[in-house]
Amino acid sequence: MDAVVFDLDGVLIDSERTWDEVRRAVVAEHGGTWTAEATRAMQGMSTPEWARYLVTELGAHSEPGRIAELVIEGMERRYADGPPLLPGAPETVQAVGRRFPVAIASSSPPVLIKAFLDATGLTDVVPVAVSSEQVGAGKPAPDVYLRATELLGVPAEACAAVEDTTNGLRAALAAGMTVYAVPNPHFPPDPAVLAEVHQVLGDIRELPGRL
Repeated sequence: MDAVVFDLDGVLIDSERTWDEVRRAVVAEHGGTWTAEATRAMQGMSTPEWARYLVTELGAHSEPGRIAELVIEGMERRYADGPPLLPGAPETVQAVGRRFPVAIASSSPPVLIKAFLDATGLTDVVPVAVSSEQVGAGKPAPDVYLRATELLGVPAEACAAVEDTTNGLRAALAAGMTVYAVPNPHFPPDPAVLAEVHQVLGDIRELPGRL
């Protein structure tokens, strides 16, 4: 293994429920209706993809671009005092970064990835950070992982990925990476997909000892 690529939401920050709350509020404010499958459907989507989903599938009455702005503004307000870090996450990235080149491949927009890196002082440790906004398609497509490994200069097959959701795991598997799963307890991944990964971790802090 020559490099490690981390997902962000649900792996390094406890933000999946925050995204859910903010999107629900925006949909409600714009006359839409939340559905039982909406949360899982949007996990891994890029910003343009989930903004369209809120409008076309959930019925929010606005343009997707404006809906995206409102949701991201809501997330930035939630992050005003720093993103909700998962226990041991910054230390884990530091420890892995001492041994391997590391990157982030996230569905979050660049402004929120930057907020995480700034808050944790990991900017120099993580030289590559890619948002699915910046590639062709969000997860479960492998695009964001393939772009991150390209920027690291390491073949995807020689990289590990660290993920928590079904769509994220599918994306990393499709990229041909060695996949470590840290299942999100609030949104457990599909057991069939989980069965395909290299290792399942109970906590992100286990990762350095498993690489």
